[in-house]
Amino acid sequence: MKKPLMKIIITDLTRFSKKPDIVCIAGINPESGECVRPMPYMKTEISKELNILPGAVLSGNFTSPPKIDPPHGEDRFHDNLTFIGPCTSEQFKEILSTSESPSVESGFGVKLSAGQKYIPLNNIPPRSIITVSVCSRNTCIVQDQYKADTIKLMFTDKLEKEFRYLPVTDLGFYGYVLKNCKDAADFSRLNSFLRNQNEIFLRLGLSRPYRAPDGREGFWIQVNGIYTFPTYLPETRSHT
Repeated sequence: MKKPLMKIIITDLTRFSKKPDIVCIAGINPESGECVRPMPYMKTEISKELNILPGAVLSGNFTSPPKIDPPHGEDRFHDNLTFIGPCTSEQFKEILSTSESPSVESGFGVKLSAGQKYIPLNNIPPRSIITVSVCSRNTCIVQDQYKADTIKLMFTDKLEKEFRYLPVTDLGFYGYVLKNCKDAADFSRLNSFLRNQNEIFLRLGLSRPYRAPDGREGFWIQVNGIYTFPTYLPETRSHT
């Protein structure tokens, strides 16, 4: 027997650097607070056809796969996935606020040393997606000095722990930066905008197991979503 339809509000729309034909979406059930990552990954063209963006309300039947590989316990098979419409700005902020963790460490449930960007395979956390709010004055977008198509974020969480050069996989924000930030002055304007916000919420995710060229292996922290209040950049929340 299928489970009853569940509604989720999309909080993550993330890109794959080497697979532009698919996107990863994730959302939160506003009734239970459960985070759901529909699997398999969605075709990019379908996400555009359905106008799936952060804040979109989807309904569907979600079931746990026979085997879930921790920490990605949010994975769910789905069918009857239907776009209901967008939620309000107030509803979207509420879903971020109610899912917020006090810090990156408490969210992932592991101790992180200064500058740590990944969680080793022998220290598997209980979840792979969290929400944190960060200090706007210490939040900064930069371009990778070696890869012009790689955007990274630096921020400080509420416990004053600093995180530097985490890759931005937020599809809309990434696209906006690539299109509009061509030089240092453009990045300066963008970072001025971020610093002038009252609140910034981040959706942070963990990659699937990955071994870096230097031999480090584990679940790498990435920035799935960047959400600013009271204002936002409309182009970061569109498919254009």
